[in-house]
Amino acid sequence: MTNFNKNIVLLILILLLPGIFSSAAENEISAADVDQMVTDLSNWGRWGADDQLGTLNLITAQKRRQAAALVERGESVSMAQDLLIEAAVDNSNPFEHDMPTLPTDNNPWAVDKVGVRFHGLVHSHIDALCHHHYKGTYYNNMQISAVSEDGCSRNSVMTMIDGIFTRGILMDIPRLKGQEWLEPGYAVTVADLEAWEQETGIRVGSGDAVLLRTGRWARREALGPWAQEGFAGWHVSTVAWLKERDVAIIGSDAALDVSPSGVEGVGSPVHMLVLVALGMPILDAMNLEAVAVKSAQENRWEFLLTAAPLRVVQGTGSPL
Repeated sequence: MTNFNKNIVLLILILLLPGIFSSAAENEISAADVDQMVTDLSNWGRWGADDQLGTLNLITAQKRRQAAALVERGESVSMAQDLLIEAAVDNSNPFEHDMPTLPTDNNPWAVDKVGVRFHGLVHSHIDALCHHHYKGTYYNNMQISAVSEDGCSRNSVMTMIDGIFTRGILMDIPRLKGQEWLEPGYAVTVADLEAWEQETGIRVGSGDAVLLRTGRWARREALGPWAQEGFAGWHVSTVAWLKERDVAIIGSDAALDVSPSGVEGVGSPVHMLVLVALGMPILDAMNLEAVAVKSAQENRWEFLLTAAPLRVVQGTGSPL
């Protein structure tokens, strides 16, 4: 290559780099920025000072009817992971399953006993709004004193006992990028979400449940479990987009946030902001592999989503 050609290439790179750097800078968010987002994105008082439903208020009767109208073939696909009974680097709280009563010639009954500490990385569950506080305060100005050994006196999972029934939208970002999964640490941004909208022709709107597939379970099946310090997930910059679109529920196949989060001093900023500022329940550790296959076969990325928690009085959430 001649010096002239090298100079041309160098000039082109110089012209392009500012755009590259500015794009990266847009995703750099400090702890102080997160602090401001708690205020700027707050839904506190939007549905009244005593509200405990948060963004579930956006799932109106009309929204439920619209979601029901999506059903054409009547097929049902689970989005829950099998409860894992073996300890692993990503499963410090294995599902407990015992058989205290076994059948015999004289006893016709088989009885089992189950138990699970469901919050974490592998058991599919829903987070209630009392699961995470920020500086001593939960959604709608509930104070930390409202949570005791008995559980949550407000913002508990009991606000959801009538079930969730709305339009679910699967955002399969590995498929968008032609990959089997996103590598640990990949931060899904607004640009990714809107590229998926353009790809599918679906626009996220008020009252929707938005489900992010990172391919976590496909990677685990192929390569085995890995530590919590590295997962693909939502970048904190997407929370403003979720508020703008009036999303009702957010979910993913891992622990929601990209890990590491990139925000010093705030380990799970997406978790915190959606629960505390927006008042938005979280569907955690879902298994979206089967629904991704079905959606690809049908070329349909929207569907009726239903979920119902256990009636855990004063519970911080529930396995699903």
